[in-house]
Amino acid sequence: MTIHHSHPRLRAFTLVELLVVIAIIGTLVGLLLPAVQAAREAARRCGCLNNTTQLGLALHNHEFHTGHFPAGVINPDGPIKNEAVGQHVSWTVQVLPYMEQNSLFRMFDQQAGAYAEVNDKLRRANIAVLRCPSSPGPRGNNRDGNNAIAWSSYAGCHNSIEAPIDVGNDGMLFLNSRIRFDDILDGSSNTLLLSEHLSEDEPNQEGSPVEFGWPSGTRATLRNTGRMIEQPSMRRNTGLAVEEPAEKGPLFVGGFGAYHPGVAVSGMGDGSTRALSDDIDRDILHALGSRAGGELPGNTDW
Repeated sequence: MTIHHSHPRLRAFTLVELLVVIAIIGTLVGLLLPAVQAAREAARRCGCLNNTTQLGLALHNHEFHTGHFPAGVINPDGPIKNEAVGQHVSWTVQVLPYMEQNSLFRMFDQQAGAYAEVNDKLRRANIAVLRCPSSPGPRGNNRDGNNAIAWSSYAGCHNSIEAPIDVGNDGMLFLNSRIRFDDILDGSSNTLLLSEHLSEDEPNQEGSPVEFGWPSGTRATLRNTGRMIEQPSMRRNTGLAVEEPAEKGPLFVGGFGAYHPGVAVSGMGDGSTRALSDDIDRDILHALGSRAGGELPGNTDW
């Protein structure tokens, strides 16, 4: 009698089949990742839009209660230098009560100035509405991020072209300004109030960027529409040379820019929020920065 042994047939992937499956999964992940990143950036931009709207409302509520917009910076004299010397109380400090920061506003000694020792702890207070979700991590004069000067992603518009922060600037927020709606001859919907900005400050001797924080009415919270600033990693290769100032001295202020690809979220004088493109026409950009430039209606469409 012959005994037959039956062995179950083993089923398994071949090496070629396994490699094909891995290649398909890798392709699907590669296709999905950009969509996930785009969705995350869209969410961050919505958060930035909300921040800009809240800051615009705070500025308008200040105007409603006092009859004028806050001064871009409070200081006995000008022009304002990008140095930690002076009173330099920013517009951000002045609108704290309209940002649900009444306690911080009461504790801040404006007369002593933005850099006074009495205000040192307050300068390190991070205010969520002042930080764009797309901006990098903590940045300040100290390497320890938990102890760094708290900075702002947003700046008010002090002038239509590159110029020192001083009295007589043609923007909305400048040295000891008291702009009313009656002063916005170009129309509040055609005049830029605030927008995002990038940090371009040179590192100090410790290797950290020099930031004076949101209480400082220097280029930390004021910028102009002289030009838009792009992140180096996002600059498009157009074949054109990027225009750079010859020298970034203490009176240099700089333009707006954002960590979002291609656009900066901006607040207008009428309270609306719009996107300011990196490649906006230079003449239109200057017109938006001026409150009374006399541009014809329709010439500021962007």
